[in-house]
Amino acid sequence: MKIKNILKGLMALLLLTFSTIGCEGYNEALLDDLGNTREFSPIGLTAVVRNQTFVELNWTTKENVDHYVVEFSEDDPNFTTIYKTVEVLASQLPVRVQLEGEVLYSIRVKAVTPGLEDSKWVVTQANTLSEQIFLPVVPGDIQAKQATLRWTPNSTVTHIFLNPGSISHLITAEEKATGVATITGLSAETPYTATLYNATKKRGVQEFTTGIDIGTGILVTPTDDLLKMIADAASGAVLVLEAGDYTSQTGLVKLTKSITLRGLRTYDKPKVKINFDLGSTVANFSLIDMDMTGGGLSGALITTTSNAQYNDLLISNCNIHDFASNPLFYASVAAAKIKSFTLENSIVKNVVTSADLIDFRASYGENIVLKNSTFDTCSARDFIREDNGAAATLSGTGLTTNVSIDKCTLYNLTATRIFYVRFASNELASTNTLFVGTNAVYGNQSATDVPSFTNNNYFTAPNLNAGVAANKPDTAGTTLDPQFVNAATGDFTIKNQALLDRKVGDPRWIK
Repeated sequence: MKIKNILKGLMALLLLTFSTIGCEGYNEALLDDLGNTREFSPIGLTAVVRNQTFVELNWTTKENVDHYVVEFSEDDPNFTTIYKTVEVLASQLPVRVQLEGEVLYSIRVKAVTPGLEDSKWVVTQANTLSEQIFLPVVPGDIQAKQATLRWTPNSTVTHIFLNPGSISHLITAEEKATGVATITGLSAETPYTATLYNATKKRGVQEFTTGIDIGTGILVTPTDDLLKMIADAASGAVLVLEAGDYTSQTGLVKLTKSITLRGLRTYDKPKVKINFDLGSTVANFSLIDMDMTGGGLSGALITTTSNAQYNDLLISNCNIHDFASNPLFYASVAAAKIKSFTLENSIVKNVVTSADLIDFRASYGENIVLKNSTFDTCSARDFIREDNGAAATLSGTGLTTNVSIDKCTLYNLTATRIFYVRFASNELASTNTLFVGTNAVYGNQSATDVPSFTNNNYFTAPNLNAGVAANKPDTAGTTLDPQFVNAATGDFTIKNQALLDRKVGDPRWIK
């Protein structure tokens, strides 16, 4: 009986040994003793697409492996044709490999050590995104009726296709060599999408908006009397300001008509130091491509002072800074109705108020939209306020206020709440936005509906994704360090790869 038990034990040990040999695990000591002749396959192989056309590879390494071989095949899981082969050392992981755009790559990795047979291949796949060899737009490249586009010189490209208009530009040999082409015959103030091709393969996409064609607009120069020209302009006029310093002309402009003030060039904004009181006969008001400073002014940048019906109020592509004791926007009169207030593609810095930064406390804003903008070192009681001060005539009457923050970067914000909204029917949204350095909560009022949240990040902003008392938190929000290049100088370029991949924050800082 004892001999039978001993034999059973030996058989079990042999089965365990052969079972271990048949697995590509890292039980090295046992296998080395048994004379293993093949290197172990890499384990934990991952492939992640970074920056459109780079594939980042990583795997668990094994000590004493000499190097690894990585092979790429285009749209071919059988690896009939190898597109690219690279050798990788363990110390180089994770490794990034640049490939072509819009291709499904099969990828295989094996371990190589002299004196051992190469390991078996480990296989994965990665689908690259559209390639981007367009270079950033240079100031002055985009004019009213033409655009100069740039890409990596000597790239293999054939033509550029633009929409709207289905415009096709064949690239000459000289343009190909220099990486520069100018497309003419465009329409002014029109958003275009330009796609760069090599035959049928996309190699880059560039979006831009052509400049203003003054046309019937009124040109203003720094030597003109800006305040008088505003006063003399007809309703609906567009005043186009040449670049320069207008800040010696200062004061509160009381408007009685719709008007647009805009800079002539998006890249060289006129410097202006005035603020605006919108009276009952103003339907629409726009500030575009302006540098607005509040030094020494009294009152908000924009104030509505009537219980009238306003249509669209727009701040676009502006720099707004140094309003030392006043809100950015103040709707001061009960029962006013404002169809939309939009702040887009702008930088707001050093706006400080004991009230609320964007303040609809007494009026009704149907749509309050902040998008593609940066708020740097601002201080207010609340970030956005839409209150029930007009309750007697507007709140609770079937009207709904819609408030949204999308693709914004908020840095060093001092505020109690992001949304101080007590209008009876409200729909709130915070999406694709980066919050850094604030103790604000989202909202702590019972009348504030729970906002909808998507793809937000909160770094040193602990109350926005935490369940503090009465808060409406975004519990799905992440807390990654964005690794700004230099926040102190206003450079909020993101270096955190995960946030770059997710495209969180103001798009101007995602490069």
